[in-house]
Amino acid sequence: MSAVVTAKDFTTSQEIRWCPGCGDYAILKTVTKTLADVGARPENTAFISGIGCASRFPYYVETYGFHTIHGRAPAVATGLKLVNPELDVWVVTGDGDGLSIGGNHLMHALRRNVGLKILLFNNEIYGLTKGQYSPTSRVGTRSPSTPAGSIDSPLLPGQFALGAGARFFARAIDTDKVGLGEVLKEAHAFDGASMTEIFQNCIVYNEDVFASFTDRKTAADTQLRLRHGEPMLFGADNEKGICFNTETFALEVVDARENPDQVLCHDEKNKVLAALLVDLKAPVALGVIYKDPGESYEKSWYAPRKRGLQRSGHVNDALRSSNTWTVS
Repeated sequence: MSAVVTAKDFTTSQEIRWCPGCGDYAILKTVTKTLADVGARPENTAFISGIGCASRFPYYVETYGFHTIHGRAPAVATGLKLVNPELDVWVVTGDGDGLSIGGNHLMHALRRNVGLKILLFNNEIYGLTKGQYSPTSRVGTRSPSTPAGSIDSPLLPGQFALGAGARFFARAIDTDKVGLGEVLKEAHAFDGASMTEIFQNCIVYNEDVFASFTDRKTAADTQLRLRHGEPMLFGADNEKGICFNTETFALEVVDARENPDQVLCHDEKNKVLAALLVDLKAPVALGVIYKDPGESYEKSWYAPRKRGLQRSGHVNDALRSSNTWTVS
């Protein structure tokens, strides 16, 4: 029987180089704990990243890892998952790395349903390159690249994921170790591409950008914690609920005590509901927003092959094999 692993087995001895107080520390702590909780093995786990503050992640977990180039982590991770499908492959990216230069790669990984666990750290800014506005930055964001304020319409990761055909999308907050841990366990268990947006605080270039709903003093009134099959309730005493307005075709807040029959129950397989939830401004929906399993890309890839879902071979075999054509 294999020895029981703990979070320490996934903890690196390397010096962690993030700014003191960065939300990435909290995410790292929750990820290593989750890996132990789900029974992952360091020798069977790989973290793939692109470029950015978040992309230093592979150095800080005691697993296999690959720090790739800007935006290309999903492409590299797809190749790894196909050649070695038994690996747990995680992709760590940021809102700039994943949704700007890497948007095309991320889109195809999602639509193909490749068995990757994708973590998108969203702080609505480029941190590593000193605070330029990113695809998720809000209109009016002042930065070195937009000193007068950004005029770009921001991209919502949830809209992007659902539009690309993702079958799993979830949200969590960097410092919420319980909520984030629950989402990560769901993401790990999902057979296919799971994408989790993590609201991450950049204390240097975009501090407290999410404070309107992450502040613990007001969290009960600003956060909607989703549970499949359960009523969408929030507030200190669950006195508020979410209903569907048939006139505006939008979600609205209703008094749950006076109108309990109007409160919607969360259905994580309902894509229309998921699209409405990612657009909901207040309260902010957290947890698994959409989950509708389908056959993973690697299973479809290996289906016609006699060897089944096993690694396709070794690099040396691939280098020494070729197809030959006769051209006349």
